[in-house]
Amino acid sequence: MKKILLKISFISLQFGFDILKPIKFFKGLPRYIKNYIQFKKNYKGSMEILPCLHDWYEEGGNTKGEYFLQDLYVARMIAQKNPLNHIDVGSSIEGFVAHVASFREIVVLDVRPITSEIPGIKFKQANLSLPIGESEYESYSSVSCLHALEHFGLGRYGDPIDVNGHEKGLKNISNLLKKEGDLYLSVPIGIERVEFNANRVFDPRKIILLAKECNLELKKFVSIEKSVVIEMTIDQINFEKLANQRYALGIFIFSKF
Repeated sequence: MKKILLKISFISLQFGFDILKPIKFFKGLPRYIKNYIQFKKNYKGSMEILPCLHDWYEEGGNTKGEYFLQDLYVARMIAQKNPLNHIDVGSSIEGFVAHVASFREIVVLDVRPITSEIPGIKFKQANLSLPIGESEYESYSSVSCLHALEHFGLGRYGDPIDVNGHEKGLKNISNLLKKEGDLYLSVPIGIERVEFNANRVFDPRKIILLAKECNLELKKFVSIEKSVVIEMTIDQINFEKLANQRYALGIFIFSKF
């Protein structure tokens, strides 16, 4: 029932309507009225009504989502590695990029424009399904692309429709990287499919094969399942198991050879 409700909630959000908020509103209304009366008895100043009724039913912050976990995990890896320079492709600005920018400069490529000027962050608009310019070729010792490659070619963010967009994207991302440089890549993994136009879900073995064609060798693999970060041994048994389950998040750390 919970999964069905979450699915309905996700679809309703695409129409600009969150069905969970009205439920929480009416659930919290009696408590709000009681609190208002209690406060008003002891307060004589100016007062306006602005109900916020859903916060009672939420934690103090979302520390269980896979975005939170992957962003923190990979940012800490980059801090420890301390590369000469780092470029990101399409990762969360308010999450991962903000983490990295707190301790080093970072270049950010995104298919959509970003007009803000933030110290330590250099924004560039670029479609990584297209070949990169020669000036960027093998320019970086460290590259990240977290929860982004699965969208390439689906048109969700205004990019052209291209059924091979993810393959072209991975090739161009590899071209940004210097030899022996590190690529931090995360994508949904599980039973391979396209959930149009939200994202792709990849067989992890296919990602490894595509990466090998781009001169990338897998050095470390991490999965995030049910809010748990699992550092996994690189072997075919683990990848076969992941390829036959519905969903997990895979974090692949590659080195360019």
